[in-house]
Amino acid sequence: MKVAIFGGSATVAGEGAYEDARFLGRLLGEHGDTVLTGAYSGVMEAASRGCKEGGGHVIGFTCTQIEALRGVNANPWVQEVRRFDPLRDRMHALIDACEAAVVMPGGVGTLCELLVMWNEMIIDQKAVRPLLIVGKEWQAVLAEFINTFGCYIGQKEWELVSLVPDVTTAFDHLSNPPQ
Repeated sequence: MKVAIFGGSATVAGEGAYEDARFLGRLLGEHGDTVLTGAYSGVMEAASRGCKEGGGHVIGFTCTQIEALRGVNANPWVQEVRRFDPLRDRMHALIDACEAAVVMPGGVGTLCELLVMWNEMIIDQKAVRPLLIVGKEWQAVLAEFINTFGCYIGQKEWELVSLVPDVTTAFDHLSNPPQ
């Protein structure tokens, strides 16, 4: 399975989100899955690193805009690069290529990826796929969203996402999907 892992670029080795993403990447790699990431630092690097360490394949989706702005290149664990410009094309290509997605802690970019994928499934523009949201931080954000705007979102739409407490549970959902 091709699993996109979305998450922030600011975390570093030794921090919780980094180590969680690395562990998830390793589990997916050992399972024979392909990990798709935004290719750069933080959660993207950790998931790429873990997948490669677990014997899996890593595809990184890069963007000339990000590289020009930040002076970065794909992390060393990316085995295959798919290059895009502008950023919007990179995000849509990553969403289009995945068969499932896991949302790790992150910022505005991660939130954008989550919302675009979720909305495209809602409007039947994209096939419904597992969209797993990891951790108490996202659960708090979505709880506030529900409290404030829940009247605009139907039950069927909420059922397109799964809130999971940790990456082990996310992997369990991916490797043994609920029936």
